[in-house]
Amino acid sequence: MLKNTSSLLMTAPPSGAGANKMRVALAALLALAVALPLFVTSPTHLNLLILILMAAQIGVSWNIVGGYAGQVSLGHVAFYGIGAYTSAIMFSIWGINPWIAMLAGGVIAAAMSLVIGWSCFRLKGHYFAMATIAVAEIIQIIFTNWDFAGAAVGLTIPMGEEGWSKMIFGAKEPYYYIALGLLLATLLANAFIERSYLGYYFRAIKDEPDAARSLGVSLSRYKQIAFMVSSFFTAMGGSLYAQKELYIDPASVLGTGISIKMALVSILGGVGTLFGPVVGAGMLTFIEEGTRTLFGGTGRGTDLIIYAGLIIVISVYYPNGIVGYVRSVFARRKAAKANKEEGK
Repeated sequence: MLKNTSSLLMTAPPSGAGANKMRVALAALLALAVALPLFVTSPTHLNLLILILMAAQIGVSWNIVGGYAGQVSLGHVAFYGIGAYTSAIMFSIWGINPWIAMLAGGVIAAAMSLVIGWSCFRLKGHYFAMATIAVAEIIQIIFTNWDFAGAAVGLTIPMGEEGWSKMIFGAKEPYYYIALGLLLATLLANAFIERSYLGYYFRAIKDEPDAARSLGVSLSRYKQIAFMVSSFFTAMGGSLYAQKELYIDPASVLGTGISIKMALVSILGGVGTLFGPVVGAGMLTFIEEGTRTLFGGTGRGTDLIIYAGLIIVISVYYPNGIVGYVRSVFARRKAAKANKEEGK
């Protein structure tokens, strides 16, 4: 066990021809994402793309603590709501620039994660997950009864001067690029973590916690680091939601369903992988919006039934998610090709 964990802590990232091909493919995907609004002119379709990017961003944020570090937080919506309310209060009440408010929301959420993590990380497994749900519910109750924050009625961001300085736009394209930029920033942070010693420590804590501790890895410290970074980017996503919708209330930014969705996009796409949450967000958002379009109010809950079915299928047949399954297929093909060449 010690040997396995030592090798995990010292594993180097892949390089060579395969890495070069991956860089070219990622550059092509990025160019396509940047150019997409030039071809998708329908506001409805563009809004769908924005929702996918926003769902992917919070999924990638959750993946830092839930995927790499293996700490399944089902109360992450608390940080999403803190980011949304911080941005809305600072901009609509105090008149502070929304870009500064967005950053402040992330910092406040990261600070709150230190307090929450100090108590919750004393618990393990499903007890930790239940504790995070309880914390999120407490925060929702606080905001529901806090008059300064609009209480149950919520807060409205005034639709005044438009432009990048106010982060208020009449068209959808600017929100698309902001969402894309925030997703890219979150992915870059994940890529840095994945390839740094933090990523190796996180995976060691997830897979072999006892062995990692025996090698000198502080479990509580690195769990807390993962929790703090994850909460920072989750709050940034909440701030973007507030600026895009121009209205928030406890139900829209502190509902438990948002926490579930963060976990679902990662699990479906591939928990602990860099692009798994992006793939999962695309699928789940299409399902969510598709069922809403097809069934309207009469089909409320249909998306949840489909979610449940997908999770069952993934858990039974593809436990590593869609990205994990694709990787295994390519690995088998590569191994079969190598064996065939050796046979010659």
